[in-house]
Amino acid sequence: MTRSHAIGRIDILGVPVSTTGLGGAVAAIEDIILRHGREYVCITGAHGVIESRRDARLQAIHEDAGLVTADGMPVVWLARALGARETRRVYGPDLMKALTELSARRGYRQFYYGGAPGVADKLASELIRRNPQLKVVGTICPPFRPLMPAEDDAVVDAINRSDADIVWIGLSTPKQEYWMAEHRRRLNAPVLVGVGAAFDFLSGSKRQAPRWMQRSGLEWLFRLLVEPRRLWRRYAVIVPSFALLAFRRWAAATFRLGHGSPPAAIR
Repeated sequence: MTRSHAIGRIDILGVPVSTTGLGGAVAAIEDIILRHGREYVCITGAHGVIESRRDARLQAIHEDAGLVTADGMPVVWLARALGARETRRVYGPDLMKALTELSARRGYRQFYYGGAPGVADKLASELIRRNPQLKVVGTICPPFRPLMPAEDDAVVDAINRSDADIVWIGLSTPKQEYWMAEHRRRLNAPVLVGVGAAFDFLSGSKRQAPRWMQRSGLEWLFRLLVEPRRLWRRYAVIVPSFALLAFRRWAAATFRLGHGSPPAAIR
């Protein structure tokens, strides 16, 4: 697959993360649109990394993505510690806001797929309110169950008839990554972007963590406090697992450097 803007990648516990920031990600996605590519973008934090380590299919999906951005400070810190100093956090809601503003200026058409009933429409209304020139060509909130083949065909037909440039997917990890990989070749849209909870945050359906918590790598704690019953099992595994594995990866890289070996692979 063509790599937009020749952005390098670094191995983060088995997941190839793009060594870029918000501006680079926006430029890379616009490049995909302008050359009429058919690619998908993974916005990946510690959750996606840990899930990929125990799911070979999900890991392969990340490897085949047009762009894999670091959504979470722990991933950013590890990337920098391993030598990718230019890596910055590309937070899903921030990427969506930046691309929405660009799309309003350039005329790129948006389609929103995901969220609880009514959320995609609420998201579209809010983003149009902020960006009156934005072109929204469709929304679908799928049911919380696997679609029947005929239903899935109808979704593909609706998106293709909309002539969307960007299809935003808000299904959470790993559902949205599976969906993008399965549908990329069936859809005419140049780029699919999986942004998970950004639908809820930007529509005003859920509260975002304060910026200081985001910068400190504590957004997971805020989300856990807000939705403890839904998220406690996830974070009880993810946080300690990522911390331990990241420390081991950093220690191994530091030991190799101390013995004259090259740094972690960046490609």
